[in-house]
Amino acid sequence: MKRFSIQAIVRISLIIINALVFAWIFGDMRLFFNQIIVILILAVQVWELIHFINHTNRELTRLFIAVKHSDFSITFNQGPMGKTFKALQSSMIDIIQSYREVKIEKEAQYQFLQLLVNQIQIGIISVMHENIILINPVAEKILDMKGVRNWKVLEQMNPALASELKEDGKRLVELKSSKGIKMLAVEVSSVLMINKPYQLITLQDINSEIEQKEIEAWHKLIRILTHEIMNSVTPIVSLSETMQGMLSDRSGNQRSRDDLQEETIKDIRFSLSTIQKRSERLLDFVENYRKLTRVPKPAIQTVIVKNFLSNLEVLMREELARKSIQLRIVLENENLELKIDPSLIEQVLINLTKNSMHALEDSIQKRVTVSAYAEDRSVILEVADTGKGISDKEIKEIFVPFFSTKKGGSGIGLSLSKQIMSMHGGRIRVASELNEGTRFFLIFKK
Repeated sequence: MKRFSIQAIVRISLIIINALVFAWIFGDMRLFFNQIIVILILAVQVWELIHFINHTNRELTRLFIAVKHSDFSITFNQGPMGKTFKALQSSMIDIIQSYREVKIEKEAQYQFLQLLVNQIQIGIISVMHENIILINPVAEKILDMKGVRNWKVLEQMNPALASELKEDGKRLVELKSSKGIKMLAVEVSSVLMINKPYQLITLQDINSEIEQKEIEAWHKLIRILTHEIMNSVTPIVSLSETMQGMLSDRSGNQRSRDDLQEETIKDIRFSLSTIQKRSERLLDFVENYRKLTRVPKPAIQTVIVKNFLSNLEVLMREELARKSIQLRIVLENENLELKIDPSLIEQVLINLTKNSMHALEDSIQKRVTVSAYAEDRSVILEVADTGKGISDKEIKEIFVPFFSTKKGGSGIGLSLSKQIMSMHGGRIRVASELNEGTRFFLIFKK
């Protein structure tokens, strides 16, 4: 800075001397041309002083323009100040180098992100203002829209799908194409980055998973159906053959009434009674099956959870008291609301409470807790007990129709509850530990 000050002082001194000379000769017409020359020299000196002083501003301006336009090839010379501002120029060079490294790192990260997104076996699309910013090959294959970078093209190709992808949230979407029907698991979320709205869409073709689950479900259902039907039909067939034998002689001819002994008649009556019971059991089984297939469409209305659970407490109070079971209602927020069909969800909660009562039969501490709370954009009703718990083997089967761990149970309660929750756009989940208790979660989207 010392050298800069000296050079500035010298230039200002020369301007002052030149100004004094001009003042001394001013008005002397004999020195008219000398006055013009002195004025020109003075103007040059002033311009040179301004240029000298503004050198740093010009260099900084060049730096800012280079950063603005990402031009990192710029260089900075020492210029007329020599080494006076060497530290400043060195700092500016370091800034340019840092920005250059950041740009290289940013580009490397972008390329890595592109590679990562292209390797993921889930379709990913990012949209901003009708422009598709990012789409990986899996998404292009699922939607059959390779090379498309404008959202309006998708709207023209498949308006129904485009409409489904506009709203945030998770859902299953059926996609029809020339290659058949695909079932897609779709999740849409909106984010605001640098004051710009982006929409992130993930797509997954779950046809194979659904088909596998359907096969497994059919196998489980057929196994249960076969077991239940065989349990009823086998004794009916056996007893029918036995009675035919009682009513026939050795030649296979029908016996007369006089040939039938009292003991034989008693046996026939017992066999008929058994056939009747097994037939009624089979009819009950068919009736339960009909219940599963005839769940009414939910009549959705807004309910206050506090009042809703109070009604449940009143309904179950006498039965719980008879079995010395304590019922606790826990509310996170007394103003919590749900959009449900009260009668159907009440049926689910009654079923879960009765299951808990069964699990508490041999427990010392008998308590059922029904909780309601909000979590992750969902409202959850939780039914927990301190009972014997459910084994890992049984917990995989409890939602299968007609599977029951209770003696004489129909096995449709939980499968019916799952169907009702599905019709409400919700889910039912279970967590259990042996000898610790069981918790069922009814999860409703807000």
